Parts: sequence; structure tokens; C-alpha cells
Amino acid sequence: MAIFAAKHLFDKYKSLHNMKEQKKEKDHHHKSVHGKEHQESALNTESQETAPLTDATAEQNKDEQIATLNDKYIRLAAEFDNYRRRTLKERQELIFTAGEDIITGILPVLDDFERAIDLLSKTDGNETALEGTELIYNKLKSYLVSKGLKVIESKGAELDTDFHEAIAQIPAPSKELKNKIVDVVQQGYLLNGKIIRFAKVVVGQ
Repeated sequence: MAIFAAKHLFDKYKSLHNMKEQKKEKDHHHKSVHGKEHQESALNTESQETAPLTDATAEQNKDEQIATLNDKYIRLAAEFDNYRRRTLKERQELIFTAGEDIITGILPVLDDFERAIDLLSKTDGNETALEGTELIYNKLKSYLVSKGLKVIESKGAELDTDFHEAIAQIPAPSKELKNKIVDVVQQGYLLNGKIIRFAKVVVGQ
């Protein structure tokens, strides 16, 4: 009888122990599942919070790249425009300088024509030679004028050191010509507004 009671108590203890163990395992499993769910929920929340930040950062980086490329394009366009203007100016100056040298070299020929015309006009019997010389002189001068050559008007004007070079002074032939140019020894010329030869003049005192 005592053995039966002891066996009964042992079985009851074992049953309670098993129930306790099962409950422990159940609680552990529940905690594990709940913890996993909580972790996944936290990850999802973090991912959801991070996603807008990532999109905003990507958009900002894109805008910065566009701004950088736009700035580079504007700078490149400005540099090209400056280069184009500079080369165009250099080309014009080269053409102008080459033309200036040629025309300056022709000026003594004009001087010779003017002297020849002056001499022929003072000599009788040279009408044909005078007409032919004047014809050639006028054609040459017209061509040079079409290229921008212009005579500096000097006789009767006041001395202007920007255009005139006084090589002599003489008593003024009249009161009106006092301190003015009374004679031109050598014509002065402008080429497209730039002086290429000063007029050599005589000033009345």
C-alpha cells in the first residue's frame, strides 16, 4: 500500500514536472516568436524611415550633379565665345596691319604724282602728259580712298599736334593766317580713322 502511494505521488510529480517543462518551452517559443516579430517590425520601421531619406539624398545628389554640369557648360560656352572674339579681333588686326603696311608704302608714289602734276601744270605744251598723269593719279587715289585712306585737311587750319608736324615757321601772309598753317610740305593721311602719316606743315607767325 505504501509502495502504491509512493508510486502515485511520483507519477503525479512527474506529470507536474512535464507540464512545467511544456509551459517553459511554450513561453520560450512565444517570447522567441514575439521577439522576432518585434525585430522585424523594428527593421521595417527603420527601413520605412530610411527609404525617404535615401530618396531625398539621391534627389539632392542629382540636383547637385545637374548644377555642376550646367556651371561647366556655361563656363565652357563663355570661354569659347571669348576665344572666338579674340581670334576674330586678331584676324582683323592682322588684315588691317597688312593693309596699312601696303598703303603706307604707296604714299610716296602719291607724293611723286602730286609733284609731277604740279610741275606739268606749270609747264606749257604738256597738256596731254598732264591729263594722263592726273588720270592715273586719280584712279590710284580713288582706290586707296575706297580702302579707308583719307587726307588730313591742313592748309588754313590751326596747328594740331595730333595730326600735324610743324617743320618751319614763316611770317603770316595775312592776319587771318597768324598761328595757322600756311603751307603743306607733305600731305598727312588717316587710314580707317588711324593716323598713318603726320602732315608736315609750315605755320605762319
